[in-house]
Amino acid sequence: MPYRRERQATRLASASTGWWLLIVIFVEAAVALSIRLPMALGYPPWGGIDDSTAFPGLLSLLVVPLVVLAAWRLVRQQQQERSQAFRTSHLMDTALRVSLDWLWAIGPDGRFTFCSAGCKDITGYEPAELLGRHITAVIDRADLTEAREDWKAREDGDSSWSRVVTVCRHRNGSRVLVDVSGRPVRDREGKARGFEGNSRILDAQSALSRAAATARTRELLTGDSLTTAFQPITSLETGNVVGVEALTRFGGRAGASTEVRFIEAASIGLDIELEILAFRTALASAGGLPPGLYVGANLSPRSCLDPRFAAALRESALPLHRIVLELTERHEVCNYEPLAEALAPLRRAGLRIAVDDAGAGFASMRHILQLKPELIKLDRGIIAGIDADPGQRALGAAMVGFSSEIGATLVAEGIETEAELAAVAKLGMTAAQGYLLGRPSLRPEDWAEWGNESAGSRWQRVGSTTTEQP
Repeated sequence: MPYRRERQATRLASASTGWWLLIVIFVEAAVALSIRLPMALGYPPWGGIDDSTAFPGLLSLLVVPLVVLAAWRLVRQQQQERSQAFRTSHLMDTALRVSLDWLWAIGPDGRFTFCSAGCKDITGYEPAELLGRHITAVIDRADLTEAREDWKAREDGDSSWSRVVTVCRHRNGSRVLVDVSGRPVRDREGKARGFEGNSRILDAQSALSRAAATARTRELLTGDSLTTAFQPITSLETGNVVGVEALTRFGGRAGASTEVRFIEAASIGLDIELEILAFRTALASAGGLPPGLYVGANLSPRSCLDPRFAAALRESALPLHRIVLELTERHEVCNYEPLAEALAPLRRAGLRIAVDDAGAGFASMRHILQLKPELIKLDRGIIAGIDADPGQRALGAAMVGFSSEIGATLVAEGIETEAELAAVAKLGMTAAQGYLLGRPSLRPEDWAEWGNESAGSRWQRVGSTTTEQP
């Protein structure tokens, strides 16, 4: 309604100005005739104007209103353009403020350059808190990479992607199912200079048909589509690979990450069955690893209370001292006593406990205080950019002291740059894993290399060179 009144007022003003210009033209034409007409009738020119100045004067009288008219039209066009730009800007601002979608843009380095207000509901962060931070602060690189690879395989490698279902990490440590779409931002030469897109929350019950989800999960439980990739864990003291983390991989359904499949299974009450199957698959695949490496496998606290967990350990060919149980945050633990009692005999027999994603949420810190794990794995959110953030370094130093007090090994997760590696080594962390030190692999040939001294020496050289950096 205000815009309609504005358009009406503009039309009235235009009509009024047009009439006034027409009146001016008529007046000037009358003056010109009053000057020229006496001369045409043989009388002396009016006002003393002779033949030499009559025509230029008449021409100037006619040109002036035309110039005024052109200037007025230009000014009116500029006002209309400014008004349209204001309305467009106002509508865009309204859309950004009230939309439930999270609109975002990241630069070529993966750091946020723009965030709309919708990020608050999805991530728990205000837009200003995410600006300048890396996207892996809220979306695990492995989840997004896996989902995008599935999308590219399905869409013939298109660089833009839409309706990719993945998991966003909330500020409180919980996992949020999101639908992500994006496209590359290109410069005038066509080179990619980042990405822009939007994300929206998906509810596992409403976004996915329960019947279809049940059928997919049942197929996973009865088929052979589960495989295990291993990612090396390196000692920062010796440079050798000392262990691996088992990472479940699923075949079949495209467009969804591993974490999404577990969330889908949880929505229909089959998450424990899927976790136990993934745990068994990891232990079976670990037979191809070098004998000196320990194997970290993820499991939720609730799954640890299931009798099938203990059965899987008994049936495994791996000795318990080579198995590290990495507790996840998928389920809240209200009472730690049953969990501690179930794990106590296994720990006495050699099983070690690790708390995964420490620092990502409150649950991980409760796990540490209640269970006193042998390993603490610091979340990527703390490690990313630790070389440049004094607050993160202070938190890392505090965790080094805390882990030393309880006799736990501190593992820095998600090391991706030499600067991050140098920073965690300088703080006194004794182990690390991440893409810089080794990517997850399904290939037994890669696993064999991790047991070689040459591989350890290579990582040791990386560590020694990076620690010399200022």
